[in-house]
This record gives sequence, C-alpha cells and structure tokens, in this order.
Amino acid sequence: MLYFKTAGESHGKCLITIIEGFPAGVLIDEAFLNKEMKRRQGGLGRGGRMQIEEDRVEILSGIRNNRSLGSPICLMIKNSDYKIDELPAVTKPRPGHADLAGAIKYNQKDARDILERASARETAARVAAGALIKILLSQFGIEVFGYVKGIGGINSDKILKDLDVGKKNREKSKLYCIDQDIEARIIEKIKQTSEKGDSLGGIIEVIVYGLPIGLGNHTQWDLKLDARLAYALMSIQAIKGVEFGLGYNASNKYGSEVHDEIFYKKSTKRSLLTGGFKRHTNNAGGIEGGISNGEPIVARAYMKPIPTLKKPLRSVDLITKEPIEASYERSDVCAVPAASVVCEGMVTFEIARAFLEKFGGDSLDEVKRNYEGYLFNM
Repeated sequence: MLYFKTAGESHGKCLITIIEGFPAGVLIDEAFLNKEMKRRQGGLGRGGRMQIEEDRVEILSGIRNNRSLGSPICLMIKNSDYKIDELPAVTKPRPGHADLAGAIKYNQKDARDILERASARETAARVAAGALIKILLSQFGIEVFGYVKGIGGINSDKILKDLDVGKKNREKSKLYCIDQDIEARIIEKIKQTSEKGDSLGGIIEVIVYGLPIGLGNHTQWDLKLDARLAYALMSIQAIKGVEFGLGYNASNKYGSEVHDEIFYKKSTKRSLLTGGFKRHTNNAGGIEGGISNGEPIVARAYMKPIPTLKKPLRSVDLITKEPIEASYERSDVCAVPAASVVCEGMVTFEIARAFLEKFGGDSLDEVKRNYEGYLFNM
C-alpha cells in the first residue's frame, strides 16, 4: 500500500518524508521535485520565513541512478532557519491554532512544544511527497492541477475548460489564480489586510484529469474515493471545508438539475478511460457512489485565515490564567496560493493510493500491464 509519513519541526534541523509502496523502475527527476518546492514558497501574501528558506529536496534512500528501487524513499528538506533550542517559551496561546488544545493534551506549559510541529511548515514535506508521486501518475497520463479560486470573499465563477490555458494563467499569476479579472482586486485586499495586521483565507480548486472509471469503492465507508480525498484535504492546516462538483449548491437544486446524464459513444481516445460512456455535465465532480466515473475529479477546499495576527486577539496565559493578547509568531498575511500547492500534493497522493490499490505491482512495468489489461477489457 502506498503510504507516506512526515517528521520534523518548524525550526528544527530539517523536515523528513518517507514514502512506502512506491513501485520500482520509475525515473525520478530531482529538478521537478525542487520546482514544486519553489511553487509552495511563492504567492503574494507570504511572510518573512520564505525570504530565509530555499527549500530543496535531498534524496536519502530508495532511489539509485535516478530510478526508484521499490524500497522506502526518504526525502529531506533542511531548515535554514534552524534555532528551535534558542526560541522563547510560548505561554500566550493563539485562538484558532493548536497552541491551547495541544498544550493541555500533552501536559505542557510551553506551547512552543506544540506549535513547532503544528506549524504549516510541515507541509513542505507533504509537497515533496506529492511531487514524487506526480511523477508516477504522469506515467499513466494522469494530471493534478490546483489553483486559487478566490481569496477574502473575492471569488471567481469561471469554470476551467482548457488545462493548458489554466496552466499559462496560473504561471503568470502572483496568486496562482486563473481568473485575471479578479486578481487586481484580491491584491489590493491583501495589501489592505496586511496594513491592518490581519489575515485572509480563500478557496482552492483541484482538478484531476485522465482518470479511468473505477477508482475507489462503494462497499465500505472508508473506501469511498470522495471520503478519502476529503480526509486528505481536511488534514491540511487551516482547511475547514471540502466539496466536490456542485458541492453544497446541489442541496438547493432539483434532482433533474444535479445529476449528470449518461451517453455512449465509443470513438474517441478518451473513451478508453470510460468504456465509451460519457457525460455532458460534471456536477458530481467525477465521483459517484465513492467511485471515479471517468470525468475529471473536481474538489474544492476552503481555507480559514491564518490565526497568527500582527494585531493579536485576546487570550489567556497558560500559566497565570490572566487575560493577555495572543503571541505573535512570524507568519503570512495570506497563504492560500501556497496551500493550493499543498492541496494539489495531497490529492495526488490519495489518487495514486487508490490507483495502486486497483492496478498495483512491485514495479512500474507490472502496474502498466495491470492498467492496460483493465482498459482493454473495459
């Protein structure tokens, strides 16, 4: 089974991610891994930490001569801002962060022991894992594309119809947004928010292209693909909601307006993935009954504003129990663009996990044989 685990603290020596179940024989492009790491560091609204770090992946195990061995792969990202033992204690917990709940859970009087691991700095290790797994999925024509749908209530209503156009627009956007009509307004709002000492959240959309019918499972609650993707996205720091396709808007419509009618025409290249079945709409977001239906998967994640504020909220000291203002740790005004890269990585991982459950093998060649056999017999 494909699996990964991360380790490390925000200001510790490094971050580590270990990936198990990755098949042998996959050619690994290290430059691509580092390109993905750089994407996570970008985007308007980032704080001073990103001026210090230059995240680069160092491969410690599981890859030889640029090819995966089938054994656990260990990736390391060193922290330039390594000073965990020198940092002061934190007794002023921030509302909206893990500080208070974590300190009580672990019987700590210093929330530093909690926030160092709870920090979104941990997501650098997730992006490294996601980048590696993207390389695997690319062998099967599967592509995962994440972008910013909106920030601070300024949201795009555009539907991405052309992936290449979306890539070009995201590439030149400071916000990783594909809708240039709203970008200037969002940039101005981020500037105003920074001046007020506040923070902003937003909406991230992730689309998966090139999937066949049949990933995920309807037979148990924890095998449903949408449930698993929601779990993966909700595990990301500051993500507070997830939806697919029409999402909550489906609850306001008639059934005839929601469900995607089914047609058949086995003549196109894409019909290999669907057995010839097709839809003219994709309100389901590519998943029905917990199983991929051959249409692009469309997931949306809702991110709350970061809880570390230059203009702190009211709190209570952990030790004295006196009312105080919450601690301020160097932070971002808006990390939605960076979070879009993390969402992309987590969706990539969960899609690959479902893919290997169905077509898995110890080597890339074996996985390809299984996959091609499935498509041939569909």
